Amino acid sequence: MKRFSLSDKMKRKAHHNQPFSRTYTVQQPSELLPFLLTAHAEKSRSAVKSLLAHRQVAVNGRCTTAFDSQLQTGDVVRISAVGEERPNPNHKCRIVYEDSAILVVDKKNGVLSMSTGKENETTVFSLMMQHVRRHHPNDRVFIVHRLDRDTSGLLLLAKNELAQARLQYNWNENIIKRSYVAVVEGSPAQDKGQIVSWLTENHTSFKMHSSPVDNGGKKAVTSYRVLHRGRHYSLLELDLETGRKNQIRIHMATLGHPIAGDRKYGAQTNPLHRVCLHARTLTFKHPITYETMSFDSGIPPKFR
Repeated sequence: MKRFSLSDKMKRKAHHNQPFSRTYTVQQPSELLPFLLTAHAEKSRSAVKSLLAHRQVAVNGRCTTAFDSQLQTGDVVRISAVGEERPNPNHKCRIVYEDSAILVVDKKNGVLSMSTGKENETTVFSLMMQHVRRHHPNDRVFIVHRLDRDTSGLLLLAKNELAQARLQYNWNENIIKRSYVAVVEGSPAQDKGQIVSWLTENHTSFKMHSSPVDNGGKKAVTSYRVLHRGRHYSLLELDLETGRKNQIRIHMATLGHPIAGDRKYGAQTNPLHRVCLHARTLTFKHPITYETMSFDSGIPPKFR
């Protein structure tokens, strides 16, 4: 299984292995990965592929994570040292991983996954469409799941219709694990637990309501574990067994410990001027290669 972490520890380790920037000129047409394997014969295949995962590779000045990028004679390939600044589409949405079929991004809070219909609205979808079309004007991206506007963290997108179909129509089989971290008001009585309820939406207020018994709504299951208890707040890890709209937010409110900053579901405080919910980890089967891939964006420093 491929694992990708954005931790400082990994960055320091990679920096130790790749201290200098290097530039190569392509002598004959090739795919990017075989070219890198030849250029870095002293490295293992996984070490070379990690250069792509960490956005250390640029072709003709454009950063790429696609191992199957086509190189032509005269192209310039640059390997950057970890920590060296590299271009990203927008500070609101950072690319974590990219290949010819998928994109994994880390979005900031306050950014929509896709448009609500307003003109010139900046969303993950619009930013990633701009990104792929800088390289190939006819390319597209497809949203296969969403995060609330006020939630930050990892989001998976498809880059072609086959990948989109396989991810959407086999979502429960392909998505192995999704976990979040949240700062909640107060301190739960139990160190860990599971919340099961049925959710329905008020179509006037667009607010979700939770019932402990089946009332015809959608079943939602959230497991939680307390990572740290403070005087006024607690840091929780939350695992989703289902993925319903506002699921974690309504379940934390049901528990009696709403997420800090979440006025919609009963929070009394807003210490970070945001809803303190972050999609931390995402583990799934690649829709084309079926390889298991795991990403970890860590805990936002301010949550601690």
